[in-house]
Amino acid sequence: MAIIKLIVDGGAMKPGPTIAQQLGPKGINIGKVIEDINKATIGFKGVKVPVELDVNEKTKKYEIRVSSPPVAELLKKELGLEKGSGEAGKIKIANAGIENIIGIAKTKLPNMLARDLKNAVKLVLGSCVSLGILVENKSPIEVIAEVNSGKFDNEIKQEKTEVSALKKTELAEYFAKVKAQQESRAKAEAEALAAAEAEKAAAAGTTAAAPGAPATATAGTATAPAAEATKTPAGKAPAAKAEAKKEDKKK
Repeated sequence: MAIIKLIVDGGAMKPGPTIAQQLGPKGINIGKVIEDINKATIGFKGVKVPVELDVNEKTKKYEIRVSSPPVAELLKKELGLEKGSGEAGKIKIANAGIENIIGIAKTKLPNMLARDLKNAVKLVLGSCVSLGILVENKSPIEVIAEVNSGKFDNEIKQEKTEVSALKKTELAEYFAKVKAQQESRAKAEAEALAAAEAEKAAAAGTTAAAPGAPATATAGTATAPAAEATKTPAGKAPAAKAEAKKEDKKK
């Protein structure tokens, strides 16, 4: 038996060099394998899914085992996100309800080390921290503390996974305010940076021009006395000669 591990697009796997290199030499029908994997992962459409193929090289038969996608992938799919924040401590990209978190925790529980759904919920909330996702209008860290205090015990016990229409609206309205604040702050930071750069450039220009000015003044100052020095001896020499001639005549 050979085990082949793959990460595929749920319900949308396509032929590629990786699968061809691994299955081609074994004489396995690649088109049939892709078709079967897409059927097995259709429930995770739009998400990256870990898949294992157990291949019997003698009989050419195979078994497909699908693992649930990583928590981050499930969160992005659930909330319609393309990627995480990139600056989770500063920029928030979504606002989830506790029901969204419970739904993902239920999906991942069989593959988690968590002993029960409540602990699985806390693990999912931890992923929200790194992705920049608010939960119930708060930091996921605050929500973890609330889960520990028992605030959401009823929702977890009932395994609520659907966010009501009213709550969706409230979550969206709150996040719209957060987003507006983030955009305003980003604009102010960009303007401050531009002003600092302009000031720096102006200072650099002044510093570059300054050495030239004194040099010109010094040259001018030096030239004037030099000219005077040249004129004075030249002007006094004829007068001195005239005085000397007068003295000779008197004698």
